[in-house]
Amino acid sequence: MRACVFDAYGTLFDFASAARRCRDALGDSFDKLTTLWREKQLQYTWLRAAQGHHADFWQVTGDALDFSLETLMLDQQGLRDRLMELYLTLDTFPEVQSVLKQLKAAGLKTAILSNGTPAMLDSAVKNARIDSLLDAVLSVEEVGVYKPDPRVYQLAVDQLGIPASQISFQSSNGWDAYAASSFGMKVVWCNRYRQRKERLPGNPDHEIETLAELPRIVGAARQM
Repeated sequence: MRACVFDAYGTLFDFASAARRCRDALGDSFDKLTTLWREKQLQYTWLRAAQGHHADFWQVTGDALDFSLETLMLDQQGLRDRLMELYLTLDTFPEVQSVLKQLKAAGLKTAILSNGTPAMLDSAVKNARIDSLLDAVLSVEEVGVYKPDPRVYQLAVDQLGIPASQISFQSSNGWDAYAASSFGMKVVWCNRYRQRKERLPGNPDHEIETLAELPRIVGAARQM
């Protein structure tokens, strides 16, 4: 492997952390909002792609939040703005910095390949202080279509100048992992959420529970 490319939301960044920081306002609705917001966010990317009506991930995220707040009857003043602002500074998962450091020490290129807009990703990466550990931060906005369109995965190949077969792609989303595998990348499915195996083209090469296991898989652990 010459490069490790990561999905952002759910893989490096904990999308639940925005709602978690609003538990004072959300109370027992915290988990329900997190789940519904994420489900609608992804649904809107797929539905917009199918309809040919692309909108960037910031708009999609806001639309999904509006649907979720209305569904759960959460109408506290200022809550929507607070949640959207927090989405720009999501927490990383505990192992992320250590893993990226190990990969860089082993001489591997590292990158993000995400549905997020450039502005969203820039904010999240800088807030997490991992910008120096990444060689590239790639947004689907460069091709104007969402995952799992093959043009998204081709973006990583083109930008890094590395064949798909020499890229290890990591995602916590099963559908994303299977799509990248079908495209021709080596895939490590970081199955944080204990999803069932997908019935889709492709087959991830490895399945792990956290990214802490990744350096061993790509031969980087021995470099530390």
